[in-house]
Amino acid sequence: MVMLHRTRVYKILSEPDWAVAEELGYTQTALDEGDGYVHLSTREQVHETLRLHYPQQENVRLLEYIVEEMSQPVRWEESRGGQLFPHLYSTLYLRGAKRVWTLQLDQDGVPALPADIDA
Repeated sequence: MVMLHRTRVYKILSEPDWAVAEELGYTQTALDEGDGYVHLSTREQVHETLRLHYPQQENVRLLEYIVEEMSQPVRWEESRGGQLFPHLYSTLYLRGAKRVWTLQLDQDGVPALPADIDA
């Protein structure tokens, strides 16, 4: 039996960015456009990204992608605190998302990770 490695990465979208993505069929945020690539996070990085960049924002969407199934390669580049973050230098289509969640705020006002994220 062959075990296939599946690397999960996550895209976070604010409510307005989600509305744009639904209309276009792909993500298009000001940050991504300005930096020239799509910002993604690993499972280990996503909570801190939510805490730093999305506090008090309701209806934040979390999209899950499988790196090995993406149409273009993901580059792992040093960013916050010397961590390697996944970056996509291509279009990130909604149809490629394996799961999408609408996050609820926790007691600290940070969008909370879904209970089934590790399922």
